[in-house]
Amino acid sequence: MSKLVRVYYRFSTALSMLRSPMLLAVRLYWGFQFAQTGWGKLHHLEKITGFFASLNIPFPAFNAHFVSGLEFVGGILLMLGLGSRIISLFLAGNMFVAYWTADHEALTSFFSDPGKFYVADPYTFLFASLMVLIFGPGLLAVDALIAKRVKETA
Repeated sequence: MSKLVRVYYRFSTALSMLRSPMLLAVRLYWGFQFAQTGWGKLHHLEKITGFFASLNIPFPAFNAHFVSGLEFVGGILLMLGLGSRIISLFLAGNMFVAYWTADHEALTSFFSDPGKFYVADPYTFLFASLMVLIFGPGLLAVDALIAKRVKETA
């Protein structure tokens, strides 16, 4: 039995070495997706404002600008791994609002029909944001370089 435990421990240790590359892949892919979505919204602000107004979102023009900028700048910051946890918190909040306003039926069917929840557009964006929020950006991020520098000077 102890041999099995040692094999499992080695296997687990080896897989743990993939944590930072996996988080880097998530940040790069979904950061790019956020930036691309935000860029598209920035270039179609009238259409986004009208869509937000149709959803009864208060101050639709302000929120169209805010969300577009958040997704564009936030996506770039996510790719860099700079301010990762705070930007992930804002992006996750943005995706919860997207669920609440544009995919409310999918949100409310979280327990009764989970398929509706995870096929909705905000799902993968929300999932990626929550991964970085909870697990951090990994070692391959500007945040890690800053933390290392701060630790060295302390």
